[in-house]
Amino acid sequence: MFSKEESIDLREKLIGESCQLFFRKNPLKIVRAQGQYMYDEKNDAYLDCINNVAHVGHCHPAVVKAGCDQMSLLNTNNRFLHDNILLCARKILNTLPENLSVCYFVNSGSEANDLALRLAQIHTGNKDVIALEHAYHGHLTSLIDISHYKFDLPGGVGQKEHVHVAPIPDTYRGKHRDSDHPSDRLGHLYAEEVKYLCDKIRETGKGVCAFIAESLVSCGGQVIPPRGYFNEVYDTVRSSGGVCIADEVQVGFGRIGKHWWAFQQYDVYPDIVTMGKPMGNGHPVACVVTTKEISDSFSKTGVEYFNTYGGNPVSCAIANAVFDTIEAENLRENAVVVGEYLLDNCQMLAKKHKAIGDVRGVGLFVGIDLVADRESREPDGRCAEFVHRRMREEHVLITIDGPHCNIIKFKPPMVFTKENVDAVVSTLDRVLKEYRETSELFAVNTAKAPPSGKATKEPQHRPIKSMLEKQKIKSI
Repeated sequence: MFSKEESIDLREKLIGESCQLFFRKNPLKIVRAQGQYMYDEKNDAYLDCINNVAHVGHCHPAVVKAGCDQMSLLNTNNRFLHDNILLCARKILNTLPENLSVCYFVNSGSEANDLALRLAQIHTGNKDVIALEHAYHGHLTSLIDISHYKFDLPGGVGQKEHVHVAPIPDTYRGKHRDSDHPSDRLGHLYAEEVKYLCDKIRETGKGVCAFIAESLVSCGGQVIPPRGYFNEVYDTVRSSGGVCIADEVQVGFGRIGKHWWAFQQYDVYPDIVTMGKPMGNGHPVACVVTTKEISDSFSKTGVEYFNTYGGNPVSCAIANAVFDTIEAENLRENAVVVGEYLLDNCQMLAKKHKAIGDVRGVGLFVGIDLVADRESREPDGRCAEFVHRRMREEHVLITIDGPHCNIIKFKPPMVFTKENVDAVVSTLDRVLKEYRETSELFAVNTAKAPPSGKATKEPQHRPIKSMLEKQKIKSI
């Protein structure tokens, strides 16, 4: 094994510079993981609040065994008849509305969204796509084109003619806010923005190809769209000739707890659903599910769809084990109980710290909006940067996202516990207090905001250490 310094040096030489690490100034070298914990080369433990990929917990024994067992028997492409892909398709379809009845297996969420666009284009005969402001749908060229989160960057490709961007339905920080309108009007107001785009497309003599949106908007800042929004949007898009794509890559497989899929809480019926990340607990497997009508349109082209690794026996064995584990360990129920506990505790924390402007979430998908001023809702990216670094020093791993880089994101493995929540919240409480005290000190001495590079206290790691001792997690 290379030393950490050797690994950093080799990465700088061998890996593309645009492939960035978490904590770039002082990256973590993670060598193993178990459950909701990750361990560095010194065997120090970190509580993982980042990895929605390790959906049922890092290196879950049942998932690992399923992959190893199948790999020892057979791994080939899906053009040979094999039962694993059929079992996996049946498990998926049993969780979805009846209109969604046909599966296509791929390797990643990006591949899934790319195929969804292709299905939509062929079925509708249209090209124009409506996506959300600040949305991200994957790294393929077709997806960068519709991902405002990427194409609108200073070095981005810019907005293509066939792409139309609707305002993100963020009721706290978006175009239509809960401070300006009754809550029961917000869904309609944001849906009207999509209607405007549909009308604009039709005025040019074209039709809508698709509306694509995450059921809960992740990179855009852990945004929970308002009630009624998707219902109106779906009706409008369909009347304009388009289909509706629900991107469940980040939020599917029971993360919201009460349902298998986040779109189900809105009582809508997508034409296409895409899924990825958590499906294989870190193994590359993903899926597109659509209606028979759309699938028939795709088949009628006469062009075969073939994906070498999509739906191979090993990938499907692993995905089946993930499904079984979610059910056997009642992880959806855990997401409800622990998610509500996390949300409640973060909302209580907001009463203590003016830096917290908003707390929002469903299940184990929670965001904290950090602000410089609660009245104006001015985002505080400096505070977020401080919190991000200090939480890592306290051995709690979080990410910061949103258009202003001021949203703390929680999307941990589904095995997260109330004790984990206590550790996270108590640590965040101390860190926010440090930031406030540091800010006040610098305001007095220099009338400037505090620099982000110096902590007021040495890292203590108390909650994580006591938790590990209590749970008797031992070194491997």
